[in-house]
Amino acid sequence: MQDKPPHTSGREDIDRRFMAAAIRFSRRHLGLTGTNPSVASLLVRDDGDGPHIVGRGVTAIGGRPHAEPRALKEAGERAREATAYVTLEPCAHHGRTPPCAEALITSGVRRVVGAASDPDPRVSGKGYAMLRRAGIEVVEGVLADEAADLLAGYMARSVKKRPEVILKLAISRDGKIGVAGKGQIPITGEISRRQVHLMRAEADAILIGIGTALADNPSLTCRLPGLEARSPTRIVLDPALQLPLGSTLVSSAGQVPLLVASPQNADPIHRKMLSDAGAGFVAVELHEHQVALPELLEDLANRGFSSLVVEGGAQTARAFLTEALVDRLSLFVGPKEIGVEGIASPILPDHIPAGFTLGRQAQFGNDSYFEYVRIG
Repeated sequence: MQDKPPHTSGREDIDRRFMAAAIRFSRRHLGLTGTNPSVASLLVRDDGDGPHIVGRGVTAIGGRPHAEPRALKEAGERAREATAYVTLEPCAHHGRTPPCAEALITSGVRRVVGAASDPDPRVSGKGYAMLRRAGIEVVEGVLADEAADLLAGYMARSVKKRPEVILKLAISRDGKIGVAGKGQIPITGEISRRQVHLMRAEADAILIGIGTALADNPSLTCRLPGLEARSPTRIVLDPALQLPLGSTLVSSAGQVPLLVASPQNADPIHRKMLSDAGAGFVAVELHEHQVALPELLEDLANRGFSSLVVEGGAQTARAFLTEALVDRLSLFVGPKEIGVEGIASPILPDHIPAGFTLGRQAQFGNDSYFEYVRIG
């Protein structure tokens, strides 16, 4: 096999470098863009002193405007003859504003380098085709897997018609996740807990079962300095409508959204009091006295939720696993043992269900972290 010309290899290296920067930039608005994905675009040009960024954009909070027009606005005339890096194929369909592919054409960019493909049939392949018809060089699939990983929530809602489900568990060295009747007990250290709060900041919603709500009285908010406003919507599976009015979740419902997943006819008096306190509701069906999870996820997707972190106890975790509804496993393993009185974890790093692959491994202080992603 012949080696690629040196200039081609060099250009590929540059494309990967700036796409990696665009992917990192796209994290800025994860969980904040409504039904649209958090996409990033960088405009790069080389005027003889090396490639440099002249414009950057990320999908605005709420979902509009998209990344490309924001980057083009920042670049202004410098966009002409530049290369545009986009983490998702530019949209090609008309709404109240022109499609992003058309905006790139009008701006006079010379090349467009794309990462992930868009499963939306209004976009898939059409954005790139529009650019090519205009004479713009298009390079597809640069760091596509890395970009798709951050866009997994959008992909799941587009293809599976439900949010991406991320099951997060803190597990002791002897495979336990808590002690019955003792509420929250420390299993992992401060660095891991900060990572969990970052997960919350980047997610659309976080879910627990009523058992965890009663035992732990959690707040489920993001408490990283400066990111408090990015707390996700809290959801409680509550088939018998037992959530106390005095719970931390209800008392903070006016500041951070709270949804109670409960049947429409469950305890109308308590329902009204929860509603008066600021809680919202998702009407659910029950199966064997438990919330029907596939239908709940479908309803959440219809409400615009793309990513859901499940932080419930063993019963809730096991329910999502049994239904094959988990897309990503985030396992934080602490160094201490709990003992025989502990609650066994429904899953362990050395006993992962078939269909998952290890996507990431890290060390957070004394804690080990394992992230498994569902294949296909």
